[in-house]
Amino acid sequence: MGKIFCVMGKSTSGKDTIYKRLLADESLGLKRIVLYTTRPIRARETDGVEYHFCTQEQEEELRKAGKIIEKRTYDTVYGPWDYFTVDDGSVDLDRDDYLIIGTLDSYQSLIAYYSTEQVVPIYIEVDDGIRLQRAMRREQKQEKPRYEEMCRRFLGDAKDFSDDRIRECGITKRFVNDESLDDTVREVTEYIWRLK
Repeated sequence: MGKIFCVMGKSTSGKDTIYKRLLADESLGLKRIVLYTTRPIRARETDGVEYHFCTQEQEEELRKAGKIIEKRTYDTVYGPWDYFTVDDGSVDLDRDDYLIIGTLDSYQSLIAYYSTEQVVPIYIEVDDGIRLQRAMRREQKQEKPRYEEMCRRFLGDAKDFSDDRIRECGITKRFVNDESLDDTVREVTEYIWRLK
């Protein structure tokens, strides 16, 4: 039986980079679960790679078809942005192991849809000062920087990923990504191998 490894962490914790490095490691043989979102595409993002970018109308069609596994909405300074996982036929746990990026809420919804034996948390942790510096550098590279949204996300993460919430989700293992990305990726890779 395959597993879904769910990479989670606050914004700019490095989870996207770790996710990409794990996918690129062919020896792990992990398949992607690409989330859907109604948020606007950012510079250097590709539809179907980071996310499936869709309209609210397309999201409603998926909802009516009973295809949405989990959904979360962020009330941004630009309006509501939805992120959701869709049962689009791309997951076959009888054959493969998968990798997905999520939140604590999406992790819990995935467990409810699949099972605790099939969904494994990979929680990435970074010092808040380092995260804030990374967020500023990332936003400055955007064609139209959205500093207000960056700040909203940074502050929202304190609540969304509080220590109490992490414990409530049963997550006991954390991977610290403050200094060496290579060391963090190596540690996560070894952990996945032990569980496969």
